[in-house]
Amino acid sequence: MKNIAIWWQAFRFHFVPPSYMPAILGGVNAWALTGEFYFRYFLITVIGVTLNHVALNMTDDYFDYKHSVDRAKDREKNPYCGGSGTLTSGLIHPKQMYRFFMTGYLITIILGLYLTAMRGWWVLIIGGFGMGCAYFYTAPPIRYGYRGFGELSQLINFSLTIGLGAYYVQSQGISWEAMWALLPLGFMMFSMITINEIPDEAEDRAGGKKNLVVLFGKKPAVWLYGMSMMIAYLIVIVTPILGITTYWIFLCLITLPWFIKAFSVVHRNYQDAQKMSPANMLTIRIHNITGILLIAAYLIDGILEGHRFAPILGAIIILIVFYLPVALTIFIPLISVKPAEKYLK
Repeated sequence: MKNIAIWWQAFRFHFVPPSYMPAILGGVNAWALTGEFYFRYFLITVIGVTLNHVALNMTDDYFDYKHSVDRAKDREKNPYCGGSGTLTSGLIHPKQMYRFFMTGYLITIILGLYLTAMRGWWVLIIGGFGMGCAYFYTAPPIRYGYRGFGELSQLINFSLTIGLGAYYVQSQGISWEAMWALLPLGFMMFSMITINEIPDEAEDRAGGKKNLVVLFGKKPAVWLYGMSMMIAYLIVIVTPILGITTYWIFLCLITLPWFIKAFSVVHRNYQDAQKMSPANMLTIRIHNITGILLIAAYLIDGILEGHRFAPILGAIIILIVFYLPVALTIFIPLISVKPAEKYLK
């Protein structure tokens, strides 16, 4: 049980919804817009992107550790930043983690090749691009996350690459409406990675990791975080009015007060890792719940279009199964997070 808990910590599963949320949304979008849904392909897609993201988390941990980033043990810890801590604390040996994430990539490749055989070569192209971006985020020789392109990659891959890939697996086509419906998750992911990099600015700078926070500084990064979130909400507001997406995505505006509170917290406390941790937590919640509400919007839209509900029921079950352990972490904060909760009051 102790080993399971350690590996679960290394998985950083509370950061994995940005992969399976757009995958589920892409599948549900395909059902709502075309009436087509193939549960087997959907399940394989969701498992594949989830495995790929877990492997990505470990790849980042491994190469950041190798590059002497996130090694500091005496700084006040923000539980949403700085990697899993399993390598720096000696809980997992680097070789063990390397074998684990390479195995994860191998399984993902096998699943991708199966979907390619069943649904066409575009699956291989989209999936290969996504996997390459995952591995080379911190892995040499490219290490584009160290060269100022990591945040942009997160925006593109955790919305369009995954979501439109999942849409294509179902419908063997691409939809402009699906693209616009997915983009809010991409901009929110951009915000999430930006706010999570703020407490690590000094260590990232020392380790040569030139992300946007290091390049522009903490205070401009706070405004970059806010602007990206506002773009996400602007898409939610404007696209239904222009007739691009369903009006049901207005449901996502429910999370807007959380963003206002998160921005207020990080704007006041961006120099204090612990005091800003509630803003990190709220940003994760905003992204996750927005994803769920977007999925719900297209479930409602599909039902109103008269599509059969029975096939899509599996997608709802998968969403519940995958998100439940995350919800327990995000909505019932861990003991280490509780001292920071007072700053939300």
